[in-house]
Amino acid sequence: MTSRRTIAVPTFVLALTADAVLVLVFVLIGRASHDENAVLGALTTYWPFLVALGAGWIASLGWRAPLSIVRTGLPVWAITVALGMVLRVVADQGVQLSFVIVTSIVLAVFLLGWRAIVALVLRRRTRRA
Repeated sequence: MTSRRTIAVPTFVLALTADAVLVLVFVLIGRASHDENAVLGALTTYWPFLVALGAGWIASLGWRAPLSIVRTGLPVWAITVALGMVLRVVADQGVQLSFVIVTSIVLAVFLLGWRAIVALVLRRRTRRA
């Protein structure tokens, strides 16, 4: 008989991973329209937002309430956008108003949207139990 061990991954690790993957998806979607080295271009665009995402998690103490839209989602989103843009300027990357607007909207949908979906699912499960 084989025993199966379940390894519990902390919720904050899953949430942080989801955020990082969704920021990468945003970058890859945006980079798809450019004719240049895809990998280098994606990494060049990704790093400022990844660093800013980490800063947002630290500033919001995201590990304390990783699924919370207000306590973690909003500050992580705002810092990811704002600091990501600052880092792009420092790195001499383009920051046009249209890019800021699109980034703000897409990352809001991505970083807040999955948390809203999780909240709805958890609320439905609680009501059924």
